[in-house]
Amino acid sequence: MGDSHNKNRIKCVVWDLDNTVWDGVLLESAGVPALRPHVRDVIEALDQRGILQSVASKNEPEPAMTALAAHGLDQYFLYPQISWSSKSQAISLIAERLNIGIDTFAFIDDQPFERDEVLSVHPQIRTFSEIGLEQLPTREDFIPLQLTADSKNRRQLYQREALRARAQEDFRGPEDAFLRTLGLKLRLKPASEEDLYRAEELTLRTNQLNTTGVTYSAEQLRELIASEHHQVIVAELEDKYGAYGAIGLLLLSLQPGLWCIDLFLMSCRVMSRGVGGVILTALRTTCRNRQLKLAAQFRETDRNRMMFITYRFAGFREEGAWLINELASIPALPDYMQLHIDAAMDWRLQ
Repeated sequence: MGDSHNKNRIKCVVWDLDNTVWDGVLLESAGVPALRPHVRDVIEALDQRGILQSVASKNEPEPAMTALAAHGLDQYFLYPQISWSSKSQAISLIAERLNIGIDTFAFIDDQPFERDEVLSVHPQIRTFSEIGLEQLPTREDFIPLQLTADSKNRRQLYQREALRARAQEDFRGPEDAFLRTLGLKLRLKPASEEDLYRAEELTLRTNQLNTTGVTYSAEQLRELIASEHHQVIVAELEDKYGAYGAIGLLLLSLQPGLWCIDLFLMSCRVMSRGVGGVILTALRTTCRNRQLKLAAQFRETDRNRMMFITYRFAGFREEGAWLINELASIPALPDYMQLHIDAAMDWRLQ
């Protein structure tokens, strides 16, 4: 079982089907081919760790999905690519749909030609043959640093996201009208001990929408939670399709007469929901009502320009090394989203 070494943890495993997931070639089989040894155990083990899975197979889509369903495995695969196109192209499409880096992908295929074709286009992918499959879950890069409630449910989170995307594609009308159909509920709460690893995972996974590019370890976050001069706030979102999980993190330093946003990050899955603006509106209103000044740190990276735009839309302006908010012209909260703020945070919107 060969591989190309990479230090990043695996976030997605893409499977070939014929002679990899099952024995033999589907289109030459009289019925549903039998699964190869250990395949089911490996798929289930990876799923429980929050590692996403998909399919890149040269096959006819309908018989292939029917065979996977007959084995009860169809539910595990996100955006399966079953066609006669190249495997490298299939993996590109999967990465685009999942919005995760190709350097976190593994590809399993019994054919050396197919593995080489993928590596010729995506040299950063780790490739494996079907031999010794049962060893995969023991490899360090297949073991997440931490298992959180969100990571265990990652496949379901993506499946709900696919339903939302389909509903939005089918919707005829303006964006805010679609958002009203979702029944969005945003909750802001102080991070607790059990949120620590979710918060750490957010800082490690979210580099696009991170206002400073800084990441925090669970230990650092634990110290900040215990500090009376800081608030560590987790944002959670749900709608009629279910929970999005923890989608945002806000780190405030509390100084006399001034609150400063040291870090603000969000999952890119919720950018189009207007969550960033809602959180900043609530924070601006609180500071105005408590007669506090509001500032923010921003450090530009090559990927976080959208967060700078979010700050500017919320009335922040550059002043030296800081972004300052005058707390004027604060908009009303949108009518398409319910906002619940945990009482322990002592935010005052009234």
